[in-house]
Amino acid sequence: MTEFFKGHGLGNDYIALEMDGLPFGLTPPAVRLICNRHTGVGSDGILGRTGSTVADFGLRIFNPDGTEAEKSGNGLRIFAAYLLGRGEIQVGRAFSVETPGGIVGMTVVAAMGSGAWMVEAEMGTATFQSADVGLDGDDREVDNEALELEAGDAVLINTVSIGNPHCVVFVDEVDVEELRRRAPQISTHPAFARGTNVQFAVPAEPGAVEAWVWERGAGETRASGSSACAVAAAAVRRGMVSERRVEVRMPGGALHVEVRDDFSLVLRGPVEDVYRGTMTDGMVGRLREVSWP
Repeated sequence: MTEFFKGHGLGNDYIALEMDGLPFGLTPPAVRLICNRHTGVGSDGILGRTGSTVADFGLRIFNPDGTEAEKSGNGLRIFAAYLLGRGEIQVGRAFSVETPGGIVGMTVVAAMGSGAWMVEAEMGTATFQSADVGLDGDDREVDNEALELEAGDAVLINTVSIGNPHCVVFVDEVDVEELRRRAPQISTHPAFARGTNVQFAVPAEPGAVEAWVWERGAGETRASGSSACAVAAAAVRRGMVSERRVEVRMPGGALHVEVRDDFSLVLRGPVEDVYRGTMTDGMVGRLREVSWP
């Protein structure tokens, strides 16, 4: 039971495995060891398949720092490729996945060749209330609200929840070094009770937004499905785009998000198989050492 699958969505890679029967626990130290790109398998996170009484499949999502995420758009699409490879789902047939952030309806839309698939996910309904992302103060809709950072710096934030917390900052242009300085401060800001994912976004066209992503528990990320959804929802909400089918362009590539009238979100994007493997006895032994006393 130490077999695993690895896939990526626009350069954001995850390992998928069966949690039932694992000979070690997915404790934070074990997750960090597996995700380590020098001494482990290497990935941006782990997808642990579990059972579910309310959906076809259950899923736990682990960040590379050992914390757990409520939902992941890229992770869910990679999980779909994992299930497809095991023969548990079929192209064109809908299925559901229970995550800590809610139940997600999914479909592998089409094969793209060479182990690549186009996958669609119903990511839930976006909300913009401060309480939904754990932001302190009275519950309110956060629309370009100032958040104080270090040394008198401040950013104007827009909070979005789609089952996990997001903080979208619209800027005139992307200065990566400046964003790398600010994003960690926002992600771990004491005003957010659970921390937050961070996106800096630049409206590009009536139906397109460019975005740069800093994920809670992972750091700078080439692409993120849930972040793309948050950016699209915030851009529509604030009138930054005039179309409801929004292309979100990130360093790793573009994802497409349909923002419906009720702000329910449909994410569509590619995923690719990378490899399947088996952990060695030595690796399993090291994982056992960091799993239990």
